[in-house]
Amino acid sequence: MYSKRILALFLLLCFTVVGQQKITIDQIYNGTFRAKGMDELQSLKNTNQYTVLNVNMQARSMSVDLYDFATLKKVSTLIDTKSYPELANGIDSYTFDASEKMILLACNTNQIFRRSFTADYYLYDIATKELKKPFDFQVQEPTFSPDGNKIAYAKENNLFIYDLNSKKSTAITTDGEKNSIINGITDWVYEEEFSFVKAFDWSADSKKVSYIRFDESQVPEFSMSMFGKDLYPTVQTFKYPKAGEKNAIVSLHIYDVNANAVKNIDLAQYNDFYIPRMKWTKDSNILSAQILNRHQDNLDLLFVDGTSGAAKVVLNEKDKAYIDVTDNLTFLKDNSFIWTSEKDGFNHIYLYNKTGKLKNQVTKGKWEVTEYYGLDEKTNTLFYQSVENGSINRDVYRIGLDGKNKVRLSQGVGTTKATFSPNFQYYISNFSSASQPTKYTLNEAKAGKEVQVIQDNEALSGKLKGYNLPEKEFFVLKTEKGNELNAWIIKPKDFDASKKYPVFMYQYSGPGSQQVNNDWNGADDYWFMMLSQQGYIVACVDGRGTGFKGADFKKVTQKELGKYEVEDQIDAAKVIGNYSFVDKTRIGIFGWSYGGFMSSNCILKGNDIFKMAIAVAPVTNWRFYDSVYTERYMQTPQENASGYDENSPINHVSKLKGKFLLIHGSGDDNVHVQNSMQMMEALIQANKQFDSEIYPDNNHGIYGGNTRIQLYTKMTNFIKENL
Repeated sequence: MYSKRILALFLLLCFTVVGQQKITIDQIYNGTFRAKGMDELQSLKNTNQYTVLNVNMQARSMSVDLYDFATLKKVSTLIDTKSYPELANGIDSYTFDASEKMILLACNTNQIFRRSFTADYYLYDIATKELKKPFDFQVQEPTFSPDGNKIAYAKENNLFIYDLNSKKSTAITTDGEKNSIINGITDWVYEEEFSFVKAFDWSADSKKVSYIRFDESQVPEFSMSMFGKDLYPTVQTFKYPKAGEKNAIVSLHIYDVNANAVKNIDLAQYNDFYIPRMKWTKDSNILSAQILNRHQDNLDLLFVDGTSGAAKVVLNEKDKAYIDVTDNLTFLKDNSFIWTSEKDGFNHIYLYNKTGKLKNQVTKGKWEVTEYYGLDEKTNTLFYQSVENGSINRDVYRIGLDGKNKVRLSQGVGTTKATFSPNFQYYISNFSSASQPTKYTLNEAKAGKEVQVIQDNEALSGKLKGYNLPEKEFFVLKTEKGNELNAWIIKPKDFDASKKYPVFMYQYSGPGSQQVNNDWNGADDYWFMMLSQQGYIVACVDGRGTGFKGADFKKVTQKELGKYEVEDQIDAAKVIGNYSFVDKTRIGIFGWSYGGFMSSNCILKGNDIFKMAIAVAPVTNWRFYDSVYTERYMQTPQENASGYDENSPINHVSKLKGKFLLIHGSGDDNVHVQNSMQMMEALIQANKQFDSEIYPDNNHGIYGGNTRIQLYTKMTNFIKENL
C-alpha cells in the first residue's frame, strides 16, 4: 500500500511536470514556437497561379516555385539556387516583369534604414533558364518597364535606365549627392513615416518615368557614433528633420525616355508640402500625385498631363485633425478610381469617376475597412477586409461596386487575411486567432467555401499542448470616467481567485495602433505567458487614440499626445487593481517606442498606482522626434509648445517613486538615444535612482545574435526583483 502511494505521487509529479513545461526566453527567440508560413507569396497577374519562395534545408537551397490556384498543385520550379553558384547565398526577394517571363532576384541585401536597402540583382529568363547580372554593383529598387525592355533603378541618389537589349545604362539624373540631393528614392522621414522608398514610377506605355526629387541640403543633420570593434568609432550622419525644423524641399518631374529630357511639374501654388504618393493612372499620359500640406489636414489628388505638365486638382480632402495616407488608390480601366477615406467618421471605400466626381460610397457603417484587396471588373465585385465583427477581429468580404450584395467570406472568429487569384475565383486565406496558430487554406471567392488546407500548423499546436499555456481573455474594460476600452488579460494556468496576484501591464498606445487584437502569438505573447507561468497576471488595454473604433476615438489625442492615453492606462490600472484577485500595490507597466514614452509617463504621473516600469527606446520629448509623425498629431513646437511640454516624461522626473528601467540602442536612427540620455540626465539632476541599459550600435529593434535573449532576460529579472 505504501509503495503504491509513493508510485502514485511519483506519477502525479511526472504528469504535472510534463503537463506544464516551462517556456524559456531562449525558446522564444530560437524559433521553437515559430509558425510555418508561405514566404514571399505572390499572386501572378496573367495566369491563375501563385509563387512561393521555398527553402530546402537539406539541400541548402532556395527555389521560387509555381503553383496552381485551383488545385494548389506545384506546376514547376521556376528557379532553384542549387543550379546557380552565383546564388549560393540565397534569394532575399523577387519581382516579375509584366509578362511574367523574367524575374529580378535580390541577393546579398544590405539594409540601410527600416525599409531601404541595396542588393545584388540577377535577371533570370524563365524560358531559357539564363541567369545574368545586369549590374556589377549594388542598386536600389530596380523596376521593369511595363514592356519588359528596360529596368529603372537608383544608385547613389541618382536614377538610371538600363536597356535589356543594348545592355547599357542611361542616367536620368546626375545631381544626386549624399545628404543633399536624392532622386527617385525617399529621404529618411518619408521612408519611415509615409512607408515607401521607391519614389519613381513607369507610365503604362513605358515612355515616361515620373520621380520625386528631394533637396535635403537645408535639413539639419543628425550624427550617431558607431562603436564597432575597431580602435576608433565611426560617425554615421544623415538628414533628420525634427519637429518644427526644415523639411526636404520636394519637386515632381517626368522623364521622357525617347527624348532623354526631363519636364519639371509646376507646384508653385503649394508651400512647405509633402508628396506622399505618386503613381501613373491607366491613361499612359496622366500621372496622379497626392499633395499634403505640412499640417497634414489638407490633401489634394492631382492629375498631371504627361505632355504639357499641367496639373489639376481632381479630389480634395480636409480633416479637422489629420489625413492618413494609404496605398488604396486604385485606377480602373476607364480611369475611374477607388479611394478610401475617414470622412464620414469611419474608414470606408469610395468610387470616383475619372474627373474626380463621387459616384458611390461603396461601404458604410460604424466600422472600419482595414484592407482593400481589389476589384473584379468583369462582375463589378469588390473585395476587402474589415472589423465589422468587432474591432479586435478581421474578416474578408465581397460587395458589389454599387454597395449591394455584401457577403462575408471568412468563417472563423479572429483575423483573416486574403491573397486573391488574378481572376478573383479563389483566394488563399491566412487565418489565426489568439487560440489558433496561423492556418492557410484555399477558398473559393463566391461564398468563401474552404476548398483545401495548405498549412494548419498542427505540429506547433501539438508541441504547445505540452506547455499547457493560459488563454488570452478578451474583454471591454470600463473606466470610472466611463471610457470603454478593449483589453485582454492572461492569468496563470493554476489561477486561484482567492489569491492576490501582481499585474504586469503592456501597451503601445500610439495613434491608430492596436495591441488588443485577436490573432496568433508574437514573441512578446510567449514572454507574457512565461511570466504567467511564474505567477504574474499580464494585461493589455488599448486606450483612447488607438485605432479601428472610428476617427473620433482615434483623433481625440490630437495636439496632446500622452494626455488621454496616460489617463486611460492609469484609470485601467485602478480598475484592474480593484479586482479581488489583484494586489493593487504590485502593478507594473512596460512599453517600447511610443509604448516606452507611455510607460515612462505612467510611472511618473501614476506614481501612486504603478510600482515599476520598463521603457524601451522611448520618446521622452516630442521635440526630439521627426517632423512628419510628430506634427501630424501635434503641429509644430512653435505652434503648440504646451502640448509638447506638459506630457513629456522628461519634465515630470521629480515625481518618480517606483522602480524604473530605461533601455535604448545607441545606434537607433529612429528614436535617437538622445531621448534616453536627456531623460537620464534629468533623473540624475532630480536625484532619482533608476536602472538603465544601453545596447551598443543597436537600432530601434534592438536585436541580432543573443541581444534579444539578453534584453528579455534583463527585463524578466527586473520584474521579478521589483514587482
